[in-house]
Amino acid sequence: MLGDPALVDAVLEDYPRAPISEAEKKMFEFIVKVNRDSVNIGPGDIETLHRAGWTDEAIYDAITVCALFNFYNRWIDASGVHEMPAEAHRMGGRRLAQHGYLMTKEEAK
Repeated sequence: MLGDPALVDAVLEDYPRAPISEAEKKMFEFIVKVNRDSVNIGPGDIETLHRAGWTDEAIYDAITVCALFNFYNRWIDASGVHEMPAEAHRMGGRRLAQHGYLMTKEEAK
């Protein structure tokens, strides 16, 4: 998805109608539940993801990323951190797409 901004936009706008796999739609449906109704997640939700082909590791990763972003958003809102300009987000996205999360020694300086 990272190489296709139109696909990302389609998922963000309406993931059930976006041109992604049924497995991806099931994961996004689960993430919506993690965000809105996590207290009611049960074994059936996990089994649905398993039937769609997701591993426990992938499910764990999805839950963790979702939880971390919820934490970050609340921390930023409460601490008064200002949003970065849109261009800074784009630059960071390009760097992540090209190099992943690891910085070179030069980038860290």
